[in-house]
Amino acid sequence: MRKLENSELERKSVEDFKQAEKTPIIIILDDVRSLHNIGSVFRTSDAFLIEKIYLCGITASPPNKEIHKTALGATETVTWEHHNNVVEVIENLKKEGAFIYAIEQVEKAIFLNNFIPKKNKKYALVFGNEVFGVSQDAINLSDGVIEIPQLGSKHSLNISVSAGIVVWDLFQKLNK
Repeated sequence: MRKLENSELERKSVEDFKQAEKTPIIIILDDVRSLHNIGSVFRTSDAFLIEKIYLCGITASPPNKEIHKTALGATETVTWEHHNNVVEVIENLKKEGAFIYAIEQVEKAIFLNNFIPKKNKKYALVFGNEVFGVSQDAINLSDGVIEIPQLGSKHSLNISVSAGIVVWDLFQKLNK
């Protein structure tokens, strides 16, 4: 086997990306403080043609040198908006018909492996602060909560790792 060169990967140009049909997933970052986590979520969103990212509360927005380090240009391809209030974003998305799912550990959460998204529906996934998680206000407005099953001694995953796992899982399920 030979490792492929970047020129052989047939990646989309920025213009091609913007015109491509998007995966019906929106990501909401609720007070995410790490610039590297934000950049990583942009990069994951680019990889799976995510429709949009909402950066809420203290979540920083591009242009930012530290976000760029991990986003590697994905801030130019993925559509994004910054809003101070996550509740307003969720309420507006619900009015537009999106199903809102917080990614968190709560009573009666559904494990990711048991979650079956409906085709032709739009999903907005809320990922929270590195210390405090998704705000209770955002959880209260969600249509449901998805939890990533974990078997080890730690009680959480890094937000960018969680985003990668959940987005990949839903992307696969929606494209079967």
